[in-house]
Amino acid sequence: MILARVRGNVVSTNKAEKLLGLKLLIVNPIDIETFTEKGAPLVAIDTVGAGEGEVVMCVGGSSSRQTALTDGKPSDLAIIAIIDSVELRGKLVFRKFEDGDDGKRTAKTPAEPNTAK
Repeated sequence: MILARVRGNVVSTNKAEKLLGLKLLIVNPIDIETFTEKGAPLVAIDTVGAGEGEVVMCVGGSSSRQTALTDGKPSDLAIIAIIDSVELRGKLVFRKFEDGDDGKRTAKTPAEPNTAK
């Protein structure tokens, strides 16, 4: 499994019949240690209704064909979860929501990719 950030979508009017009706998103893998994007963008089948900027969990290979939406489909990468928070070695490295002054949770603004090399 990998964590990734959704960065866009793919539209295809002509595709294999088994891909009809499936939402395709572009994701950038995330380095869990630094929580920055790393590597090349990938195309994944969205099985959970993710949106641009969200941090998601992806599975690849035969695992990507183990959901109700992807069973029997030509998939090599599938989004299987939208991440709310990540804790690593006792430290919170990512949280999707901030607690507001009124006690309600509000969505944080998605972080921009780290382009430093």
